Amino acid sequence: MALVKAGVVVLDCAEPEKLAAFYRELLEGEQTDASANLVEIRGADGVRLAFRRDVNATPPSWPRPENSLQVHLDFLVEDLDAAERRVVALGGRPVDTKDAAGPYERRGYADPAGHSFTLRLLPARAPKQG
Repeated sequence: MALVKAGVVVLDCAEPEKLAAFYRELLEGEQTDASANLVEIRGADGVRLAFRRDVNATPPSWPRPENSLQVHLDFLVEDLDAAERRVVALGGRPVDTKDAAGPYERRGYADPAGHSFTLRLLPARAPKQG
């Protein structure tokens, strides 16, 4: 039997309720736990994220070179344009949305609290033969 049952990525932020709502809507998920200082959600595909209150939280400065990228999230999507419209409608902002050529197209964004994440196009797969 596995000792660790699940992993949860936790993002520090000043307003966990608001940030949890952003990701809950983006991932079409549900809130699974909440306390005065922590809100946890589970996305429709099972990804688990939590948001911990830190009144002194400051947004990461990526992609500025003076502050390296410490952590970010990748979300796989089937339609980059539609996903981008949803991110912006929910309060996120584009950071690096130039399409990369090739099968691994990706675009960078920041959530309303400034955490970076990437939307990555699911690679097309040929149907199985025989």
